[in-house]
Amino acid sequence: MSVLFRASCVLLLGLLWFSLSPSASCRVRIPPHDQVARVARFVAHQCDWASMATISTHKPVVGQPFSNAFSVSDGPEGSGTGVPYMYLTRMEISVQDLEVNPVASLSMSLAQTDYCRQEGFDPQSPLCAHIILSGSVVEVNGTEAEFARKSLFSRHPEMIDWPSDHNWFFCKFNITQVWVLDYFGGVKTVSPEEYFNASLHRKHH
Repeated sequence: MSVLFRASCVLLLGLLWFSLSPSASCRVRIPPHDQVARVARFVAHQCDWASMATISTHKPVVGQPFSNAFSVSDGPEGSGTGVPYMYLTRMEISVQDLEVNPVASLSMSLAQTDYCRQEGFDPQSPLCAHIILSGSVVEVNGTEAEFARKSLFSRHPEMIDWPSDHNWFFCKFNITQVWVLDYFGGVKTVSPEEYFNASLHRKHH
């Protein structure tokens, strides 16, 4: 009896360790690929940074696409709105591009999470889900700026101590089109209405 009891304890401890281990607790569960808008919202919330392409105003690449990395947040952890917020300074070269032409695109990939590595997906594989957002960058003020602050600082706490003489300000990416690649068969598009109406979390019946 004691041997059976001991074996049961070992099994229970093993299950508890697995459930609390980082690899188990951090495993990303992506929505089904036929729920395209949900996939897009999911990727946007999981990603902490994005590659933003602007139209360059700097020589010798004036008029050419110019890609740069930016920290983003669409809301505090678990409370994504779908709107990517950014903390910017006009000293930054891509922001200088945006002052001339605010049109840009944002690319976010689950390759920056543990998901693709855990599943064995190369970052370029369609199964390593990524999205491209088309739109423009708009400065926000008032209550929306306060929400942007909460969203960004909660996920990027280092921002709190960035130098104040850089005149930081909060912006959002105003989405006009969503492109999703998360499965074989080519890119899929989602309208802003479909994107924002999609539920970030699975609905329980």
